[in-house]
Amino acid sequence: MYRISELAERVGVSRTTLLYYEKLGLIKGKRLSNGYRSYSELDVQRLLLIQQLQGGGLTLKECQACIEAKVDRQLLLERLEQLDVEIAQKQKSRQLLAALLGESQLTEWHELLDEIAPDAHLDWLIKQGFSEKCALRLKWLSKDMNQHTSYMADFNKVFAQLDRWGPGSEEDTLQALAKVPHKPQEILEVGCGPGIATMVLTNHSSANITAVDNDEQSLTHLMALATEQGIADRISTVCVSMMDIPFEAKTFDLIWSEGSAYIMGVANALKQWRPLLVNDGILVLSDLVWSTKNPSEDTFDFWRKEYPDMVTAQHRIEQAEAAGFEVIDSFALSEQAWASYYQPLQTRINELKSGMRDSRALTDLEREYDIYRRRLDEFDYQMFILKKA
Repeated sequence: MYRISELAERVGVSRTTLLYYEKLGLIKGKRLSNGYRSYSELDVQRLLLIQQLQGGGLTLKECQACIEAKVDRQLLLERLEQLDVEIAQKQKSRQLLAALLGESQLTEWHELLDEIAPDAHLDWLIKQGFSEKCALRLKWLSKDMNQHTSYMADFNKVFAQLDRWGPGSEEDTLQALAKVPHKPQEILEVGCGPGIATMVLTNHSSANITAVDNDEQSLTHLMALATEQGIADRISTVCVSMMDIPFEAKTFDLIWSEGSAYIMGVANALKQWRPLLVNDGILVLSDLVWSTKNPSEDTFDFWRKEYPDMVTAQHRIEQAEAAGFEVIDSFALSEQAWASYYQPLQTRINELKSGMRDSRALTDLEREYDIYRRRLDEFDYQMFILKKA
């Protein structure tokens, strides 16, 4: 026989819990003449049995039903199903924590955050110690904070000898410039990179050009090229985020952005850049768009991960109009624009492949090239010429 304190120690629960169990009828203590409660070995074993059943996920009430009558198989099946769900969730939680500690890849997690909380994701990456430039490149390129450094080293190795980092051509730039309804005097080029479009704009206009990019090395290359061509006096560079451009409202009569607005989101770019334009000022930007409503499965899956905000040209036009722009014109970039980017890229990949067999950056670029090669008019780069309404 056990006193309540002895029973509590024997089964590892508190005195208060035992009194509650007795109230429910799970154990049945006897009151001795001295006023103390006394419990039998059967009470001990019933409590140990209940603890085992609770270990299977049953509630106390369900445990009581199981020890007082035949086991309800349907109840056990429901509890088993519930446990499977909980185990799967716990395993998922463990995998995430392990990935955050660098034990596995974080690619899918970063892609999910970009889809459901892009701004919070960027802010969180910056709080983890990444500069804004690195955080943006992580979001769009490496997609894994643990492998970002090695990924970007390989990525930069590929592009170090390439002029273009995306589709475009001088002919397409000039075609868009010809559609601007006035001769610009002050141009803001956002995301200018090493200055390919900058040179075209400078050589085919009389405007002063402010070239903005967050990569100092690209701006240095741009100014070296401009100095070589004798046009540096009309170009000024500013190393700053495109999301925090430090200019007064109504400063520019033309804003130019080829293939860079996607970094901050086209809808955000339309909203944030519009105040920088004078009345009737022009915004020219290019963006990757769907040219069909029913793309092939592998193409859709690829761009859903690489550019989740990708929409049709008509959808972008509707966004522009909603943001306070009038659409002057819109056209798809030429095949030459695609070839100017992808042909040199393919050559560079082939040069490096044998020495970079385990490079995820090179694998990603190979897959992108393959998607381009099988494009079949499913997607285009679209140029939009917009007037501030």
